[in-house]
Amino acid sequence: MNDPATHLPPGAQLLGREWLGFDESGRALIRFQAQAAFTNRHGTIQGGFLAAMLDSATGICALAALGPDQTVVTRSLDTRFLKPAAVGAIIARARVVERTERDMVVQAELADADGVIVADATAQLRVLAKK
Repeated sequence: MNDPATHLPPGAQLLGREWLGFDESGRALIRFQAQAAFTNRHGTIQGGFLAAMLDSATGICALAALGPDQTVVTRSLDTRFLKPAAVGAIIARARVVERTERDMVVQAELADADGVIVADATAQLRVLAKK
């Protein structure tokens, strides 16, 4: 696994990101901790935080598929909010669905503590050489 997966940047720290590994189907598993400070006026997690979790999950999934001399940046993130998300643990499942030398497409979903899918996304990522 690339260094960024183990050394958390500030945004990942804020989201409580924790790399869990891969499930039996090969999807990357990442846990986030949705805090009370992330809630909107309805008491559920504000969509921007869910989008940040999806962006983080797709990026870390892509990094797991790359060599140590490569990285990715997000070109676009097509996000759908499906159900309200509550404060607490949120599990992301992500997988690479397309890959070329320069680009990757990664899909991810977020599930709440009951396993209900609350949001999903498709990310278009650009593969870059690390500087």
